[in-house]
Amino acid sequence: MVGITRNFKIYFLISTALKLSFIFKNALTLKHLHSSHLCENKMQLKKIILFLLILSSFKTNAQKIENIYANLYTDSLKKGTHNYINIDGEMSNGKYLPLDSTKIIFTCTDAVFFGNSLFIPADFKAEKVLVRATLRSDITKFKELVLYIKKLEDPPLKSEKEVLAEMKDKKKKKAYTKKAQ
Repeated sequence: MVGITRNFKIYFLISTALKLSFIFKNALTLKHLHSSHLCENKMQLKKIILFLLILSSFKTNAQKIENIYANLYTDSLKKGTHNYINIDGEMSNGKYLPLDSTKIIFTCTDAVFFGNSLFIPADFKAEKVLVRATLRSDITKFKELVLYIKKLEDPPLKSEKEVLAEMKDKKKKKAYTKKAQ
């Protein structure tokens, strides 16, 4: 019974629901209110309900997460921003699935998580943090990551005028090189 496929279970549940609706329909009509038919219908109903209870007690063969991996988008974390920590789960069928904080418990030594995002305060002094991602369904599966904090500040963003001037200069250079050839 454990080896029954999911499609068969769905087919069986649909056919059982149709049988139940037929039994209820017949039980409610006036022409089937003979005591022998009513007893027959009650016995069928009891058998179906008992069988459904037994069937629902079997464990389904759902895909399990076999292992977890960290897939970081950067080599260092920025101060004063939310840094997304991407954790992928390898399923028992070999496929990968991104996992969020409903499946993973995120902890960090010196910073705070908001879902999958690790917030590093702007005044953070340490050069690295230790992040631990633990699978909620099996706490023996976890990844520990040492992530470094970006030391250099990001340069200020260019103004709209500066960006447009650079684009014009590139067009002029491109046109000049074509004429020279």
